[in-house]
Amino acid sequence: MAINDSLSAVAATVDAKELSKLVRQFPVRDGEKPWTAREVKDIADELTGDIDRLTGELAAADAELSDLLRNSGDGAGDDQADSGSSALEREQELTLVNNTRDLLAQTQRALGRIAAGTFATCESCGRAVGKARLQAFPRATLCVECKQREERR
Repeated sequence: MAINDSLSAVAATVDAKELSKLVRQFPVRDGEKPWTAREVKDIADELTGDIDRLTGELAAADAELSDLLRNSGDGAGDDQADSGSSALEREQELTLVNNTRDLLAQTQRALGRIAAGTFATCESCGRAVGKARLQAFPRATLCVECKQREERR
């Protein structure tokens, strides 16, 4: 619960007065209007909702994976196809758990970046990530140019 408590503290720091100070620091690309407190508050609310949803999904996926792992030795009379199918199911569930954990970490990080005043700043070049990009994908930490460069590698 320590993670959820610290996230509640982060969400609490994103109150209206503090937020209006923070949003002035958030860079925008040429041609974009400056961030408003309402826009950032909407994103913070969305991220907080995502954290709640992902935490529930992770708990359910962890329980399912635990059941699959616990029952993996019960196939004494199974043929190879059954064993292979069980292994594939365990692998898929493990992938789901890991993907959910990664998405939860990205979401927590995005909310932390809002509270820290570093939201909307590219972590690679320091320029604006772009308002439209962040409104579509608030977990983005790189501007389009840096993300394209990263993907080419």
